[in-house]
Amino acid sequence: MKEKIRKLFSNVWNVPNVLTMLRLALIPVFVILFVNGWKKAALAVFIAASLTDMLDGMLARKLNQITDFGKLFDPLADKLMVITALVCQTAAGVFPLAAVIVVACKELLMVLGGFFMLNRDVVVYSNIFGKAAQVFFIASLVLSFFQEDFRAGNVVLWDLTPDVLLLWITVGLAVVAMVVYAVKFLKAPKKNAD
Repeated sequence: MKEKIRKLFSNVWNVPNVLTMLRLALIPVFVILFVNGWKKAALAVFIAASLTDMLDGMLARKLNQITDFGKLFDPLADKLMVITALVCQTAAGVFPLAAVIVVACKELLMVLGGFFMLNRDVVVYSNIFGKAAQVFFIASLVLSFFQEDFRAGNVVLWDLTPDVLLLWITVGLAVVAMVVYAVKFLKAPKKNAD
């Protein structure tokens, strides 16, 4: 186990990993801004964090700087930022609690599964549903900062504003992604682990 931890934190200092660490550091900044009512500043931090997410993956591949740290902490940082924003917007009454519970359970299972697979040297790569869900989560969270404007302009469908409608679509995609990950892992754990 010590060797796995040592390997995880070796070669950490490269640009993609620093961007991942920056994204983790932006989470409390987002919360502080949001709680103090500076919603547009919190939105700017959320968008900046989302942009670093796209940038670090692209740079890791382009510069051939893919590390075990990045494989584990990049998706963890993404999930933590999205869950944090989701919880904040739910506490503010913008999003329904049921959606957050489904997402939180799904993300918890994914994180636990990620640690389990990393321990067994198994890599299950992201699928199209997971990538689409992440993009839709970000879009629904960005739109959620304008929910009052949607309601004022009567931009609703089935009594749902665009951000909430998109959130429910995202929840569906996220659950499908989790099922696809689970099936891939269960089908070939020994093959991937060798």
